[in-house]
Order: sequence, then C-alpha cells, then structure tokens
Amino acid sequence: MRFLTGLQPSGQLHIGNYFGAIRPAVQLQEKGEGFYFIANYHAMTTMESAQKLQENTYGLAVDFLACGLDPEKSVFFAQSAVPEVHELAWILSTVCPMGLLERCHSYKEKVAKGIAANHALFAYPALMAADILLYNADAVPVGKDQKQHLEVTRDLAGKINDTFGADIFKLPEPIISEVTAVVPGLDGQKMSKSYGNTLPMFGEEKPLRKLINKKVVTDATPLEDPKPTEGSIILQLYKLFASPEQYQSMVDAHLAGGVGYGQFKKDLFEAYWEHFRAARERREWLITNPDYVNGVLNQGAERAREEAAATLSRLRRATGLAWS
Repeated sequence: MRFLTGLQPSGQLHIGNYFGAIRPAVQLQEKGEGFYFIANYHAMTTMESAQKLQENTYGLAVDFLACGLDPEKSVFFAQSAVPEVHELAWILSTVCPMGLLERCHSYKEKVAKGIAANHALFAYPALMAADILLYNADAVPVGKDQKQHLEVTRDLAGKINDTFGADIFKLPEPIISEVTAVVPGLDGQKMSKSYGNTLPMFGEEKPLRKLINKKVVTDATPLEDPKPTEGSIILQLYKLFASPEQYQSMVDAHLAGGVGYGQFKKDLFEAYWEHFRAARERREWLITNPDYVNGVLNQGAERAREEAAATLSRLRRATGLAWS
C-alpha cells in the first residue's frame, strides 16, 4: 500500500496542520510506503517572495522531520525537485474538461478571499492530480475540503485510462480525516492563519503560555460556579493533548465549580507543551544540522524521480509521445 501526502510551505505550522495532516502522515509510515512532499509549486499561487518560499520550504522540512517522519521508511522531497510533475499535469490537462475545474469550490473560495485569479490557481486540481498519479499512490489522506480535488484526480485518471489504455493509472482512494473539523482556533472558529486564531506547534514557552492565557475565548462564569462543557474551547483543545483520564478530570472540574478558567488554561498549556516536547528537542537538533536535512530531501528527490520517470515512460508510450 502506497500513501501520498503533500503540504504547502505556508509558514509557521499550527496544531491544526499537525492533527489534520502531519500526525496522520507519520502514523501511516507503519502501514505502508509513504511518499511525502513539500508542495512549493502550489505555494507559488499565493506567494511571490523567493526568499520566503525557500525559508518556508526548508522550515517545513525541519518541522516534518521533527514530528517523526522517518526517511528510512518514507520518501520525502520537495515538489520542485521533480519537474516531471508538470509534464504529467499537461497531459492530464488535455483530457480535463473546463467544467470540471469550474466546479471546484477551492478556486472560488480563494478568489473570494482576494487571492488573484490566475491560471495556476484555476488549474491547481490538475497539478494536484499529477502529484498523486505520478507516484502511483493507492490512497491519499485528505480533509473534507480537499476531497473534491481527489475526485478530480480519479476522474482524470479514468479519462486517461479510457482514452489510452485501461492499465495506465490506478484510481487512488481517499482517506478522509475527520480531525481537521474538530480542531478549533483560539476563538472557536476553525483554526486558520487567515483568521489569526492559531496555536503554533513550536515557539518560545512564555509567549505561547501568554497566547493561551489571553486568546482562548471563555465566558464570564464566576469561579465558584459550574462551567459549561458544551462548546468549551478549552476542553476541545485539551482533549487533543490529554489522556482520557485527564480529560474526564477536567470535565468533572468544570461541572463541579470552584475552579477558574485561569487554572484550566494553565492545565491546557502544560498538556500542550508536554505533547510536543520530543518534537521540540528533535527540531533543535535538526536546525543545527542542515546537511542532514538537505541530504534527506536530496535522497528523497532521487527516489521520487525514479518513480516519476517510470510513470512518464509508460504514459508517453501509451499516448504516442514516445515511439521507441
């Protein structure tokens, strides 16, 4: 079983990224072969600074490795290290109906948010399909917001098979993550950089403690009274980091009263800080060993290009682009 996951280098990672994409990807290493890439071509639809793109790409590599990605078990690389993906995207585009792209909600949402409408943003699903099909992925972990793009991938793979040969591409299956829908931001909305409500994975202890203390939204229930558990942002976040017993203890304390939100926020911080302790230590080592990080990416790129070359060779023969 081969899994594939891509993550855009959009800046500092937050816990929504971790629970929604990074942790599931790391866990899949034990269930099959993982191809994991940093989607820096995709990031160019919203980022124009070359320096920022490079910094974010390298930073995401460090963070992914810090969180447990094992290059001995997985293939880890930057998307831009495999330019073959664009040849495949072009071939897929020749069988891609305009209506299929026009129906994609991601493009409409991004334009509505003020992102400039351009061909790359519009054709994003075709490049995403190429990302998946180039490496013969069996399954792709996706959140609900990306499920439509995987459906586009399956549609395009089917069209290629119908047109040029039934065995060219396998149809990848989605692994739908329900976690992203239940990771709230500090204000209760979905955690998102665009809302300014994120809790970073990494950072200095004092500022992060202050962030939780000041920004996690609570109501005005007096200290001595029972606290509502329904819709509690503190409880929703705490459940991500605490053991079932710890979580139930906090629920009981909410219902009993006599404990203020300040104490609950302190407990939340301690659980959060401990959860990422090992990752922080690993990250500190990685930051001081850039040769190791670059070596992992280069080795991954070599393996990814081998797979890409085999896929394109098969497709070129089937489409008539190669004749020997």
